[in-house]
Amino acid sequence: MTTDLSILSLIIEASVLVQLVMLLLLVISLFSWNVIFQKRRMLSKARAEAEEFEEKFWSGGDLANLYNQVTSGRHGNAGMATIFEAGFKEFARLRKQESVDPMAVLEGAQRAMRVALSRETDRLELHLPFLATVGSTSPYIGLFGTVWGIMNSFRALGNVKQATIAMVAPGIAEALVATAMGLFAAIPAVIAYNRFSTELERLISRYDAFSEEFASILQRQAHK
Repeated sequence: MTTDLSILSLIIEASVLVQLVMLLLLVISLFSWNVIFQKRRMLSKARAEAEEFEEKFWSGGDLANLYNQVTSGRHGNAGMATIFEAGFKEFARLRKQESVDPMAVLEGAQRAMRVALSRETDRLELHLPFLATVGSTSPYIGLFGTVWGIMNSFRALGNVKQATIAMVAPGIAEALVATAMGLFAAIPAVIAYNRFSTELERLISRYDAFSEEFASILQRQAHK
């Protein structure tokens, strides 16, 4: 008599609790891959938009014209364009006021850019902690299913006089499937989290550098 040890049969014949663990890991994995694809598109788009805006910004055109182009766009601005819009808008508003110290005008523009940068950081970091959580907890969830399955296998041995490998192999195998599914969910999440965190850090540094450079330009204009 042979025992069917295919993955599908192991899942179907597993105990209810182990099946629930496997289902939970499957759902977590699907959500994780969805976040990975969305974050991949978001960061790629953010880099492309930053390169496009920097090309326009450093082309030597008038900042007021660039501001009009940015604010007249059909879609909402994001990334570097948002930081520029916030800084220039506050700079123009404060400069129109009489008897306002040039340094106060510059500081107001810098505050506006810092707020815009903070919002962009929050937007880009959205769902990133979820990947970290998946990467750190999925192996333990799978391990819980494995331990429970192995416990059931050894408990079943207590009802027989002579134990054989064939009797415990299916139970242990189905339990180890839970560990495999935990690793399957965790490994891509960890890799994606580390990669996206590095890319996001570089992008935020790029935004911050632009803010400093733009502040220097506004400082010269404030003293004219």
